[in-house]
Amino acid sequence: MKPAITYQDFEKLDLRTAKIVKAEDIEGADKLYKLTLEVSGSQRVICAGIKQKYSKEELEGKTIIIIANLEPRKLKGVISEGMLLAASNNDELSLLTTDKEIESGSKIS
Repeated sequence: MKPAITYQDFEKLDLRTAKIVKAEDIEGADKLYKLTLEVSGSQRVICAGIKQKYSKEELEGKTIIIIANLEPRKLKGVISEGMLLAASNNDELSLLTTDKEIESGSKIS
């Protein structure tokens, strides 16, 4: 476990739902996908190291949870504008999703 943070630190995170519109390979990346997301009617791109656990077809159409206000970062030539949330345990990986259909861009609180 990591050290405790304050509630004010937690409030800085902008957690949102996002629908995966498209999943693409990134040239030269064995683990990364380029994911095009719909968030509140607009599109953004994130890179995610989940290629070995999910096929592109499994991802497209899924509603996931993202950190929407993470500073953009360039990975393998692609600007990633956020991060998806997933749980992992040893060799298992599970994306955090919603249990019902909900509008993309919905705030997680």
